[in-house]
Amino acid sequence: MPARPSSLTSSSKKRKTREVDDTVRAIQDLEKQLTAAVSTGSSLNPLADLLDIALGADTPVQLSKALYALYRVFVVIVSRGLLSGPDASEEAKAVRTWLVDRLHAFTDLLTGLLKDEESSLRISALDILFSLQKHLSSALTRTGDPKQPQFHASHFRKIVTALLLCPPSPRSHPAKKRKTSDPPTSTDAHTLDADVRDHFIATWFSVHDDIRWFFLRDAAILISKHPYAAAPQLPGNLLSILERLTTFPTKASELNAWWVEELGAKPPKPKRSADTDADEDEDPGDAGADDEDDWRKFFDDPPAKPAEEKKGITARVHTLTIHQSLHSLAAHKAVFTKAWLALLPQLSQGSLEDTRASSLRVLNVLHRGVIPHLTRPILIMDWVSSSVDHGGTVGLLALNALFTLMKDYNLDYPSFYTRLYGFLDRDVLHLKHRARFFRLTELFLSSTHLPATLVASFVKRLSRLSLAAPPAAVVMLISFTYNMLRRHPALMAMIHRSEDVSGAECDGFDAEEANPTLTNALESSLWELYSHRQHYHAAVSTLAKILEEAFTRPSYAMEDFLDHTYGTLFDTETKRKIRKEPATALEGTQVPEEDGVEELWVIS
Repeated sequence: MPARPSSLTSSSKKRKTREVDDTVRAIQDLEKQLTAAVSTGSSLNPLADLLDIALGADTPVQLSKALYALYRVFVVIVSRGLLSGPDASEEAKAVRTWLVDRLHAFTDLLTGLLKDEESSLRISALDILFSLQKHLSSALTRTGDPKQPQFHASHFRKIVTALLLCPPSPRSHPAKKRKTSDPPTSTDAHTLDADVRDHFIATWFSVHDDIRWFFLRDAAILISKHPYAAAPQLPGNLLSILERLTTFPTKASELNAWWVEELGAKPPKPKRSADTDADEDEDPGDAGADDEDDWRKFFDDPPAKPAEEKKGITARVHTLTIHQSLHSLAAHKAVFTKAWLALLPQLSQGSLEDTRASSLRVLNVLHRGVIPHLTRPILIMDWVSSSVDHGGTVGLLALNALFTLMKDYNLDYPSFYTRLYGFLDRDVLHLKHRARFFRLTELFLSSTHLPATLVASFVKRLSRLSLAAPPAAVVMLISFTYNMLRRHPALMAMIHRSEDVSGAECDGFDAEEANPTLTNALESSLWELYSHRQHYHAAVSTLAKILEEAFTRPSYAMEDFLDHTYGTLFDTETKRKIRKEPATALEGTQVPEEDGVEELWVIS
């Protein structure tokens, strides 16, 4: 009797294995029938049976076999021109309509599998979708004008929708019991899986210029049609893709990789561009033989330019065809800008915590990966300035983006230094982003054209905050102040006050004033830093004495001080070589007879 359950188990396993083998054999037979039917022009009804097997597959193995069989069949169908070109008769039109419906059903199955629980199915579905994209686009080009290559936009739009909206897998059944005890939230259930995202970026989005252009265009359209309340997962999915884009072209010559090879053909020039080039090629006047040796032409003519990069298409973006847009750097920047401008407002519509997290991710890549590729970087000014209100690391990075816009793109933002001054509170010297803050603050105050009253307010406020700062922060503040005094000599009066004034009257600094130009800091002094000469830590007290010496050192490298912590200061002290051993005990003759020790204890 004990052997009975094991025998039942083994028999059930054999039965399941036999069913899988039968299903795989049926898939292979149907594929052979369909391949032969396409060649002979006979009935394609077995295609519906093969699709039903894929939709009803119980195991990933069966589904994978069915998917690849369907893919190979559809490639044969597309290659034979059964889905494109003119219809010979009503019967052929009906057959084409039926085939298109089957292709849409197959595409919907593949897009749903991008959120499947099986990782191999997710990757296989994405590979098949993009391979079909290539075959469908090439078929459209073959049946149309070869000089105007086509891209199957409707099929690609389904891929973009699946990547950003992440519909549930057709294999997931809500009635089934979940493996995890806690059910995922609605946003997590529609979040793009990391393996699908990374595979898409590494294989297509970062490599092929046509895929990137169409994705950015369709993503901007999709996010504008879906409000945040209807699809809260969409902004996060799009951001996870855009923030990893590091290969955006910067020159027209870099537009040279195409997933659909026909799109790589050189497009015709726009009419306006061709007329302009013809005018430039015409010689304005035939120079005489005597003018060829005229030495004055050396000064009149511009110097010869080195070999220039390929300019590409330079006409207005809205006048270009799709083929011309793919070869235009301005058109790539236009869709890139449109995608980001559509995304940024959506990132501010979630909870405060989600908004801060998303803003931090954007600001980390904004100044290097986004702003240089925008058609008009000033357009993101409103979103960046609103991010300053978050404070902390987010606000600091937003100020960095604003500074980039001011310095490189002539943004007029008069309240920049007032907003920066507001970050100088008692917490700034205790937070983990302290080093980043001072890196950026030194950059912001590096210009020698800033008013001395403005810089003095920053130096004085930091000097006041140093009274309650940890030793590592004080070391950083002293070197920072030294650099500011060297760069702005008008501030030297703050360490050379000689008036015979004592008490509170000697410091006229208004610590409550929010405007750094009205704090009266230049009439004050840096007595707070002077007090650190008596600091308990040797590194602080030693460094504080540099303000009493001649300023012969050009400046301090801030990187040598920004990463100091209690741990680094302790390690420095323990590894320091002691030149003279300190006294550890007193000799017997130096101990007084009555030192009062007996009064501290009562010995019975």
